[in-house]
Amino acid sequence: MRRIFANGGGSGPAAAEAYRRFGRVLDKTKPLLYVPLAMEPDLYPSCLEWVTGELEGLGVKIEMVCSGQEMAGLALESFCGIFIGGGNTYRLLYELKESGAFLKLRDYLESGGPVFGGSAGAILLGKDINTCRYADKNQTGLEDTRGLDVLGGLSLLCHYGNEDEDITQKHTGHLLELSRKGQVILALPEEDTVLLAGEKMEVIGTRPYYRFAEGRKECEEDVYEAKPGTAPAP
Repeated sequence: MRRIFANGGGSGPAAAEAYRRFGRVLDKTKPLLYVPLAMEPDLYPSCLEWVTGELEGLGVKIEMVCSGQEMAGLALESFCGIFIGGGNTYRLLYELKESGAFLKLRDYLESGGPVFGGSAGAILLGKDINTCRYADKNQTGLEDTRGLDVLGGLSLLCHYGNEDEDITQKHTGHLLELSRKGQVILALPEEDTVLLAGEKMEVIGTRPYYRFAEGRKECEEDVYEAKPGTAPAP
């Protein structure tokens, strides 16, 4: 059964309930693998410090991978879960595909391994990452922008509505264009997380999110207002 958490890019209190739900599905006798590959390598130490602080309440040991090639050589089933952080989504996907780690990660997901993606890590879980065209620069020249596609055919965009009005308008126009070409996209604010347990999908958070399909933008307001201890089980 798939156990997937796609967070809109929040941290601290904005993601606390999503972290708590993630922690409930982890086998804490194993370490958690942290993947910072969307960031520049010289930032990895500070990224590890950040994620350690974010997840300190989960009671898991965190191990970090520093390249796609290193990740491709790991036995992913030896980890209780995988946390994929934010940064440049094109860089992340390029590194995973060039190294072969992309296929290993997909197999891990299909076998039910828990994965938490934040921002770039969440967009990676969707059908196509080109939703982030106005958020990230494609500095790698990546042409195959197909993502892991483990969200029932949905693509994602994160940080929607948390940025200035100009960039939000650019995102909106781009997502409408993609939706006219057949994509179905969820645009998430930083406060919301898509949870997928098997075939059951829900969105938890404190702000509305948006669905783009067939050239239309629809506001989805049925988000669960996350309060620790009251969320239904995934």
